[in-house]
Amino acid sequence: MFEWIVSPEMWVALATLIALEIVLGIDNIIFIAILVGRLPQEQRQRARIFGLALAMVTRLLLLLSLFWIMKLTTPLFTIFSQEISGRDIILILGGLFLIGKSTLEIHHDIDNAEEPNNEQMLKEGAKKGFFSILIQIAILDIVFSLDSVITAVGMVDTIEIMMIAVIVAVGVMMVASKSISEFVDNNPTIKILALAFLILVGVTLVAEGLDFHISKAYIYFAMAFSLGVESINIYIKKKRLQNAKN
Repeated sequence: MFEWIVSPEMWVALATLIALEIVLGIDNIIFIAILVGRLPQEQRQRARIFGLALAMVTRLLLLLSLFWIMKLTTPLFTIFSQEISGRDIILILGGLFLIGKSTLEIHHDIDNAEEPNNEQMLKEGAKKGFFSILIQIAILDIVFSLDSVITAVGMVDTIEIMMIAVIVAVGVMMVASKSISEFVDNNPTIKILALAFLILVGVTLVAEGLDFHISKAYIYFAMAFSLGVESINIYIKKKRLQNAKN
């Protein structure tokens, strides 16, 4: 059962898979960071941990249901000569949900730009927002986890390595999630960029569900480039403010 422990190739596969799982989890972290920003400060860290714990549980359950995962690729019906499987349906619905949710978040930020810390909004969030946000996180976790698990299954065939990679990757994301969330919260322009990134991910999921493969590497590169440019803008603005005060 644990013969892989003495195999250098398996350790390389484990390290590679952990790195891939972390990269594939970036969109999940950003989505959680934006959602928990609607909660009162004292609830945010708990929501982040719960959200990522849900992601880990979902991925482990899917890994333990490999037979069901493989069956999801079987065509269920055909529309205009396009075969649609269970996986396709999940990706399309998840992508549409992500596009809709991100668009609504952008509208919410624009409409409340003058009152970013409205007390009434935070009180309402404390009452009913926590569980509502966890439900939204859980819905998207299924879609993000499906992508992650399919990647794991395609790379290695040892269930123990897959599970260790998922647990380690989510652990790393839990450590990084707070600093990423605070950075997004403190920089409204970065938040809009992140939401635009999530819309792109949603479009990619829908396209994937319709058998149009778009490499996520292109999206990650575009996002990294935009983030780099915006980081320079933020730095310049801070320098100007410091110079103005002096």
